[in-house]
Amino acid sequence: MTWNLIRLSDAPATPWRNGGGLTRELAAWPEGRDWTWRISVAEVAADGPFSHFPGVQRFFAVLGGKGVRLTADGRPHEVTATSAPLEFDGAATVDCQLLAGPTQDLNLMLQRGRASGAMTRLADAHSWVTAEEGVVAIYALEAPAVVREPASATSVDLPPQCMAWKQLPAGTPLEVATSGAICMEIVPRA
Repeated sequence: MTWNLIRLSDAPATPWRNGGGLTRELAAWPEGRDWTWRISVAEVAADGPFSHFPGVQRFFAVLGGKGVRLTADGRPHEVTATSAPLEFDGAATVDCQLLAGPTQDLNLMLQRGRASGAMTRLADAHSWVTAEEGVVAIYALEAPAVVREPASATSVDLPPQCMAWKQLPAGTPLEVATSGAICMEIVPRA
């Protein structure tokens, strides 16, 4: 199986469920309304509430702009383009306040009980071995990234604002060479 590639510029923009911004879906499995996992980029131009997603675990990372203050069920969290991604319950009441102008944000959503996962910001080269069978997705920020599978001698070059994702078995060694990327790992559950 090869890496699936999608450029942000090739993903169509759709309005948020609550009308407060635009989203570009990069990948979802399975496709359609009953997804188990979904990765998207949102353009946030104004303060306002987030849509509710009961039963969904959410991860949120700022890609561009000064950042946001997310208040989730009364608890404030400041998220910037250099901070770690924020994980929160999709059922929470979340209000978004822009810190200084519009932002662009990466979202990973997982249906609880059907998938678990993690989102990590990478600022330099990173290598690891997958612990479980699942999907690995890498989103290159403002600089390119290279994803390598040393065991199979395969690699994929990611231009800025492009994502690669692939289903991988447990025990797969991976390397990412980058000066800025977001790594997502998704483990589907039975």
